[in-house]
Amino acid sequence: MIAEFGLAALWLAAALALLQLFGAFAGVRGGSADLVAVVRPAAVVQAALTGLAFLMLIWVFARTDLSVLLVASNSHSEKPLIFKISGAWSNHEGSMLMWVVIMAVSGGLIALIERRLPEKTMLATLGAQAFVSLGFYAFLLFSSNPFERLSPVPVEGAGLNPLLQDTAAAVHPPGLYLGYVGLSVAFSFVVGALLTRNVTPDFARVMRPWVLGAWIFLTLGITAGSYWAYYELGWGGWWFWDPVENASLMPWLAATALLHSASVLAARDALRTWTVMLGVVAFSMSMIGTFLVRSGILTSVHAFAVDPERGNFILALLAIYIGGALALFAARASTIAEGERFALMSREGALVVNNVALSAILGIVLLGTLYPLLTEAFGVRVSVGPPYFNPVSASFFLPMLLVLIAGPLLRWRRDSFARVQRSVVLAVSVGLVVLFGVGVLAGLGILPLLGMALAAAVAVAAFAPLRGRSLRRLPLPVWGMVIAHFGIAVSLFGVACDSALTVEKLAAAKAGDTIAVGPWQVTLDSIEPVAGPNWTAIEGRMTARYDGGEGRELAPQARSFWAPPQETTESALLTRWNGQLYAVLGKEAADGRWQVRLWWKPFVTWIWFGGILIALGGLLSLLGRVTGDLRLRERRRLIAQRHGEAVS
Repeated sequence: MIAEFGLAALWLAAALALLQLFGAFAGVRGGSADLVAVVRPAAVVQAALTGLAFLMLIWVFARTDLSVLLVASNSHSEKPLIFKISGAWSNHEGSMLMWVVIMAVSGGLIALIERRLPEKTMLATLGAQAFVSLGFYAFLLFSSNPFERLSPVPVEGAGLNPLLQDTAAAVHPPGLYLGYVGLSVAFSFVVGALLTRNVTPDFARVMRPWVLGAWIFLTLGITAGSYWAYYELGWGGWWFWDPVENASLMPWLAATALLHSASVLAARDALRTWTVMLGVVAFSMSMIGTFLVRSGILTSVHAFAVDPERGNFILALLAIYIGGALALFAARASTIAEGERFALMSREGALVVNNVALSAILGIVLLGTLYPLLTEAFGVRVSVGPPYFNPVSASFFLPMLLVLIAGPLLRWRRDSFARVQRSVVLAVSVGLVVLFGVGVLAGLGILPLLGMALAAAVAVAAFAPLRGRSLRRLPLPVWGMVIAHFGIAVSLFGVACDSALTVEKLAAAKAGDTIAVGPWQVTLDSIEPVAGPNWTAIEGRMTARYDGGEGRELAPQARSFWAPPQETTESALLTRWNGQLYAVLGKEAADGRWQVRLWWKPFVTWIWFGGILIALGGLLSLLGRVTGDLRLRERRRLIAQRHGEAVS
């Protein structure tokens, strides 16, 4: 009965979403007050019901209830409990339920806590959220039922893809879904503002925390996914421009542009049209990513579904939501006020350049991702990879970093370069020293060299806004900006070093052989069989010494899972402050030697450390914005209370 209980909760939640939509429509049109009164309670109860349904799904996975088709297809009784639980969302149906749950909880939170916008705008926003949710409820209940029963009940389950039986892979999807659904909330706010002609700074202030939260989770989700692919797939790379990787990057690029644009609108009443358009584009990228992953047109370890009918369903939702929003934008564009003007040499001007560059990179990634799919439809197979993405996106990314050096130092509305000249010249000088110093000593390629130089310049410029200010009294959003921009510099430095300085060694070795790779000497001590809870493996016992120093153990494995039957490569990593030694054990050759692949990757861990710093900066900014809004509300309440006492 657990599965039926979860399914019933989903149907009730879908009915409440429909009621929420009708109530919101009535409120916007000035209809029945009784119907309007149910909108917020419907959103809150809907959140509780979907949360209950998701708990029921986790329950049947934890119990390995093989009478549920989804459990039988994606779990196994001998699988570790943590991966039984993560199996609840490491598949198409479960992940879509997670999507619906996050969307419903977000709508419930809006209904509970948000009171700053005019009531009609809030009703229109909740109505838009209900409309989006209904499409996903329909998709879940009619095309992707996670509680479908299976008869006869199998003796054992098929198990989960071994590549997904990993902690990073377990937390990667929820992070991305929280980001995607946060952008759906921003989309609903945009639709609500357009319907009620209320594109104002207040609208941007209300929407901004949701965009910022989505951006934080997208950053963490992409960072975790990149590290998982790096060590789990055994290929030594951290990003390959896989279409499904791009599907997560595109919403992040759009969300970054939207975040900056919404901040300008909230602070200075400018970029109104930009903000509205980017709100639509950001959610569009989430939907396109969902379509790519679940349509069956891609074959990837990241892809969940291979059913074209489901892809058609999502494509229809994409056409309805995005087509409708663009039509609404076209109809309401003339009613959006221009907002305040500003000079090109101003912080707003720098943010506009930032947004143009981000939009251009987004277009480059979108084109490179979809072009092979379009040509394949006409019978022509083409491959678009790093030779296209790296130089073309860098042509916009590198100039954007130059603007990033000066932008945070500029004043709003209008400024002069002379005022920020000293800080900019200092940062650029540091970058030039690195450019010529590393260029002379190492003779690197142009893109890695420029990356290192700009990383140094951005790192120095990131702390320039602290100059002459009291650190104790500095607002949290400023700290957030500083740390996030510094995180960009750290990641960029790691990317440049990994691209230019990585040393790779492929060898055939027997026990006792020593292999040199970069500053490391790695000795293959022995090959041993080992076993885990649902796998067996051949493990290479190695001793690695850095510049002849103390020995450290490495143990890469070649694993064989039996549920489902699959062989995987488990890399072994040794991490130092200046890089990582990466080891992979291959097949045994006819002469008894083993294939061993080693990489020395200087500063590669800085890529993910920088990603964490970027997310931390976003979190500090979010905390600062939320606490600032709470203080502002309390101040307004006290003023209103005093005013009322004076009148009485």
